[in-house]
Amino acid sequence: AAAGATYISFHPEASNHVDRSLQLIRDVGCQCGLVFNPISSLDSLAYAIDQVDLVLLMSVNPGFGGQTFIPATLKKIREVRSLIDESGRQIRLQVDGGIGVSNIGAVAEAGADTFVAGSAIFNQKNYKKGIEQLRNELPSVPKS
Repeated sequence: AAAGATYISFHPEASNHVDRSLQLIRDVGCQCGLVFNPISSLDSLAYAIDQVDLVLLMSVNPGFGGQTFIPATLKKIREVRSLIDESGRQIRLQVDGGIGVSNIGAVAEAGADTFVAGSAIFNQKNYKKGIEQLRNELPSVPKS
């Protein structure tokens, strides 16, 4: 995935023609991705893996901030990482929801490489310190 690229992602359930929607995103010069809620099946990803640049796994049920990470997401992350690795493609695996100091390391070890952290940062008085705390929990990031 190119640095500074613009990504457009959507839930496969939101489209009658996932392939066509992915192609439309590419046609406007953007990277494309699919988003999966905690209970959503990964079936469509198996068929579209050669067309996506990003997979976003929701680790909470979308709707509001501050929710608790759903632990079953770790299994889903491992499943998606396996699909990505088997594809041989450079596809980002992003996780969004309940990411914090207590679980970001496990999420990374399961295979995620991109993280969405809201409350873990914005509930801190010092945002920079919150980001540093998260980074320090990542296995491949040098400790500061």
